[in-house]
Amino acid sequence: MNHRWIVMTAAFSDDGSKAIQRSTCILENTSRTSFEEADVVYEIEKTCSFITDHGFKKVALQFPDELLIDASAVVSKLEKNTAAKLFILGDTSYGSCCVDEVAAEHLEADGIVHYGRACLSPSRRLPVMYVFGQKPVDVHQCAASFRALYPDKCTRVIILCDVIYSYVLEELQQLLHQDYENLVVSTICSSQNEATDPCGTDGFLGGGDIDSCSTVRSFSHSCNQVISKFGRHFTISANSDVKDYSMFYVGQESLTLTNFMMTWNQCSFCSFDPVKGVGRRETLNVNRALMKRYYMIERAKDAQVVGILVGTLGVADYLSTIGHLKSIVKRAGKKSYTFVMGKLNAAKLANFMEVDIYVLVACPENSLLDSSEFYRPVITPFEMEVACNQAREWTGEYITDFRDLLPGACCHVEFPDETFDGEETDVSLVTGALRTTHLAKSDWQNKESSTSLIHRNDALAITQSHSAASFLATRSWQGLEQKLGETSVSKAVEGRKGIAIAYEGEDTH
Repeated sequence: MNHRWIVMTAAFSDDGSKAIQRSTCILENTSRTSFEEADVVYEIEKTCSFITDHGFKKVALQFPDELLIDASAVVSKLEKNTAAKLFILGDTSYGSCCVDEVAAEHLEADGIVHYGRACLSPSRRLPVMYVFGQKPVDVHQCAASFRALYPDKCTRVIILCDVIYSYVLEELQQLLHQDYENLVVSTICSSQNEATDPCGTDGFLGGGDIDSCSTVRSFSHSCNQVISKFGRHFTISANSDVKDYSMFYVGQESLTLTNFMMTWNQCSFCSFDPVKGVGRRETLNVNRALMKRYYMIERAKDAQVVGILVGTLGVADYLSTIGHLKSIVKRAGKKSYTFVMGKLNAAKLANFMEVDIYVLVACPENSLLDSSEFYRPVITPFEMEVACNQAREWTGEYITDFRDLLPGACCHVEFPDETFDGEETDVSLVTGALRTTHLAKSDWQNKESSTSLIHRNDALAITQSHSAASFLATRSWQGLEQKLGETSVSKAVEGRKGIAIAYEGEDTH
């Protein structure tokens, strides 16, 4: 028995030598860029021009985890050519693909340089420059994989890519355009204000006003139409549609590819993995994925308490989207609570058991969260709107950009006029129970708006069902209770000292 106790004591009171001697693992896909290559990969000259031309005094440099290894070298080169004070933003509040304007504003930065992968979601507070980097690609192997996947030379194909491989698109087009007459190569445009210029890829993004529908805009240009979505621009013939084309993606399996496949779910996808050097037909069953998302919509229709998760503080119009969600949830007869908790995990969300479902307001790439391990489902703003707005029907079309749902945007659908008196109900496809779909206009406008004062009755203090308060009343443990006036007053005494394994004065044998 004594021997076992000695072993446990050693495990809890280690001198730390093992931790000091333990080797650390380098992050996957992390490698240091040589000092000479950094000028090209990190576009040092272009970044210096961005800082000096705008006269910035303080600039925040945002690096993802896999590029932090090169941060000191980049800062050293920039400091030699600019007089600005530079800050490194390492651990972002949310996804590293989004510009962390909040952290930059805490440092009183005048502008931001964002390095690595980016979702290209528009921001409005600070000027931003994107530096994607240049991951190695065997362009000839990519072209060979393309020819093997599309043997028919008349096939209509649109080439998309991850932003870190965008520098090879021009060379890839030169290798393929003579053989494929219907080939369309997209361009990366990090400035949403340049939607009318598909070739405007200078990487500068101003903080000015942005059309709420710019991310999905199409317009005529000569005899063609230009599609602008997710920071990608491509031109197709005026008498055709995007669903008439196949998609070829250059990049590894990622959230970017999933976002494309869900948005253009009527198109077939193939991809080329630059790391493995192989091409393949994407076998993701989009119909099965859409069926799973529709099941989430049915869960949202059953929900009475909705948690709105703030998953971004930098994407334009995120506050308007939160307000819009609160409005449609209220008009559907549900209760909503807003949560700001940084990066999400199952443990955080499990603390709020009274919430039936969560809706995540985030960039298009981070909004499709796999919530299979979560206690409650996490859905997108589009799915929440389908559940609450009867005028929006489920057609298989999927919208990942929440800005497209706002009033005045291209995909906005108005709530139907409340010409009926009372509530509308239907039957849940999940539970088979009767549920309320949405309230009459007079009901949701007056709901919880009463300011009348009445005498408090503790027995009837909680009268509204399906709220956090009513859920708390049913729990056996409701937290610490004050019990004012019910406990006797005692003099403070000195407590025990030490650690839990061996307090001072405690017999350890």
